[in-house]
Amino acid sequence: MQYEERKFNIPDLAGISKKSVEEHLGLYAGYVKNFNTISTKLVEYAADTEKNAHALSELIRRKSFEFDGMRLHEYYFEQFEGGAKALDESSALGEAFKKEYHGYFVEYFKAIASMRGPGWAMLYYDPVGKQFQAGFVGEQHQGHFVTLPIVLALDVWEHAFLLDYGALGKGKYIEAFFNNLNWSVIEKRFANILAKQ
Repeated sequence: MQYEERKFNIPDLAGISKKSVEEHLGLYAGYVKNFNTISTKLVEYAADTEKNAHALSELIRRKSFEFDGMRLHEYYFEQFEGGAKALDESSALGEAFKKEYHGYFVEYFKAIASMRGPGWAMLYYDPVGKQFQAGFVGEQHQGHFVTLPIVLALDVWEHAFLLDYGALGKGKYIEAFFNNLNWSVIEKRFANILAKQ
């Protein structure tokens, strides 16, 4: 199966330039293209695994990096569609945040996103433990909470903020991210997770 690049309806964002969004979407398109190329090459090289052992091992190592880059960016860009919308405190997500984070979720998540180094600040929900798991994924294909569905994804690799804020502008970018976030998208994700329990 060949994956197709998703098209997103992203409005003008306050504090994140149109040029930055365009460049970022181009990076996403590269992940889709690279994943498809790797998938095709794996089939080709599998015809002679002994001869192609080295190439196969390198492609297999790279495959999850490209796939996760593709999928995480889909979560990321989707969160801007429809324009900024505040969290509905009475939604299932709003209520769950009150119970688990006692009103400090955004501050906590910003602290995770502000950690030194590139990566992703991630929020997952564990249906078994009935609690959120938040973390920092330094390499997008390593460090995830295995099997847990994603609720919120914040890209904090330099490419997300360098154009608008420079190398030291991560904090300003994180503020802009939250100012443009459509919480109804995240609320719907969470509701869908609960519906599958």
